[in-house]
Amino acid sequence: MKKNNNITDVFFDLDHTLWDFEKNSRLTFETIFEELQLKSIINDFINAYVPTNLKYWKLFRNDEISKEELRYHRLKDTFKLFNYPASDDMINSISEKYINQLSLQTHLFPGTFELLQHLQLNYKLHIITNGFDEVQYKKIERSGLNQYFTTITTSEDINLKKPNPKVFLHALEKANTKAMQSVMIGDNLEADINGALNVGMKAIYFGEEDYAGWKTNKLIEIKDILG
Repeated sequence: MKKNNNITDVFFDLDHTLWDFEKNSRLTFETIFEELQLKSIINDFINAYVPTNLKYWKLFRNDEISKEELRYHRLKDTFKLFNYPASDDMINSISEKYINQLSLQTHLFPGTFELLQHLQLNYKLHIITNGFDEVQYKKIERSGLNQYFTTITTSEDINLKKPNPKVFLHALEKANTKAMQSVMIGDNLEADINGALNVGMKAIYFGEEDYAGWKTNKLIEIKDILG
């Protein structure tokens, strides 16, 4: 039974919230590195890549770098961190293969389908993602998520990124709903949680950092929060 919370619409982030980005990313790189006969350095690469990728995504989110710079420099810096001599041709090749193959992976966080099936009985469901159209729509379709969502808003829809309030306002308008009756669920306190709160939405933080509001590190527990 739905709780008396006045919420009609639930918005989800995609990567790191429903779609298990780190697992899917590693599997993609493992496939590419095996093809390129680089299996011996995969662990060193992943250990350096994860924090480097997060750093460059923050720069991209803040409009300090372009999409092309993100895709090149996160790899360039990763190889530099463990002193591997990677040429620009090699970096560009890996980058292209990664973008083409990443969306083939379909691993979701535990409880994703159970939660979505439960919520769709009482709420309209939506996605707001800072990812790129050519990758995000394929992830959603191939992972079997598209059947649950009424609308999908990407950063490329209006060439802006969360936490810019215009992204959330655009998503609310697209969903034909109001901020006061909507909740955002995401893993990033800055982009997802604060971004949603700043336009009057409610928010549920999915992660491990300290947060005083609604919070969980298990998706299925959102059933108890929203009912």
